[in-house]
Amino acid sequence: MTAALHADIQHRQQSKKAAASGWIGSALEYYDFFIYATAASLIFPQIFFPSSNPTVAIVASLATYGVGYVARPIGAFVLGHWGDTHGRKNVLILCMFLMGFSTIAVGLLPTYEQVGILAPILLVIMRLIQGFAVAGEISGASSMILEHAPFGRRGYYASYTLQGVQAGQIMAAAVFLPLAHFMPEAAFNSWGWRIPFLLSFIVIIAGWIIRREVDETPAFKEEGSQNATPRSPVIEAIQTTWPDMIRVVLMALMNVIPVVATIFGAAYAVQAAYGIGFHKDVYLWIPVMGNIVACLVIPYVGNLSDKIGRRPPIIIGALGSGLLAFGYLYAISIHSVPLAIVMSLLMWGVVYQGYNAIFPSFFPELFPTRTRVSSMAISQNVGTAATALLPALFATVAPPGSQNVPLVVGSIAFAICVIAAAACWSARETYRVRMNDLGNPEAAPVDQASYERLRDESIAASRG
Repeated sequence: MTAALHADIQHRQQSKKAAASGWIGSALEYYDFFIYATAASLIFPQIFFPSSNPTVAIVASLATYGVGYVARPIGAFVLGHWGDTHGRKNVLILCMFLMGFSTIAVGLLPTYEQVGILAPILLVIMRLIQGFAVAGEISGASSMILEHAPFGRRGYYASYTLQGVQAGQIMAAAVFLPLAHFMPEAAFNSWGWRIPFLLSFIVIIAGWIIRREVDETPAFKEEGSQNATPRSPVIEAIQTTWPDMIRVVLMALMNVIPVVATIFGAAYAVQAAYGIGFHKDVYLWIPVMGNIVACLVIPYVGNLSDKIGRRPPIIIGALGSGLLAFGYLYAISIHSVPLAIVMSLLMWGVVYQGYNAIFPSFFPELFPTRTRVSSMAISQNVGTAATALLPALFATVAPPGSQNVPLVVGSIAFAICVIAAAACWSARETYRVRMNDLGNPEAAPVDQASYERLRDESIAASRG
């Protein structure tokens, strides 16, 4: 076997290992993040807050969900710096440990009835640590997969990061579903809800085993070998890539769709104060089925972006899912479980994936290797932090007893999606730009014919 052939085989193996690591790591880490989101909608208003005013309890509980997003920009600065100076692999392992231990701690917290105001304070502290930790996950995993992926297939490989995120949400609901269904309500509210949080111990063990098997990326190694690793990647990122960072901030506002689908939608459908009356385990199936469809759709959309570019799927996905938010909320308002499921499958499972499957390749492609993790982590997490208090805002502007909840909340969601689509339209296309030229606004893309030939060669090699 020649040295070149051996190196090619090694590269292909590492591309697949990186994609698998990104998928499994994101699934495990976002399992932690989403079990909190589920509990904040379904359980926490009753056990961590005063029960005298149901509306206040709902708003306060959803606000603690938002606190996790507020912590994300801080985590992005710290973990982005770590990822650009110490490597993609190291930052991903650090994120895993922080997330795992903070989630286990939530499962051990006392309730408001037991310790009063200390209960929600401790809850907020653990949520801050969760938000800090998750800030480095998507940017680190996306950068690692992107930098290992063969040219012409970056969109396909990077999409597995977000397929893992959707799988993590399925796992979170899959743990809650049998508990909510089979346990007596008193037992579930007393101790059953703690089980999913304590199971995060498995996350720590599995994540460590998986992520230590992946090599550091060639692009980062090259930076290190040339002594080109920046001393202050955060400062350099802001100074040199701020126009694209602003674009990513605005595109990341698309987090409004998962907020509508899984957080406000859950509270609107389940909490007694709203009077809809969906049973907890019935409602939990709605985002689960949407995410199952998403897992199937994501690789196809990622692959499509390698053919037609990153911008068209994102723009169509943003505008389409924003429009479908009206229909989804309307379905809940008329107490129609079948229609709510159909709208969820369309909005969350299919159309939103035009954005969701593409941003793990498009965002890091906008930035150079030197500052890639910092640039993406900071801008993406500032954008998601801007949506942090949307659940509480929705519950405030459309509280229990108000009229036209679907119209009010849907209008806000659609307006945000329009802003995200406009930001994407203003960005440059990146799918035909070579790895070493990424982040350079003046870089010339490979011509279409050469690109298609190289892409075909990459596909053939991966099958060989």
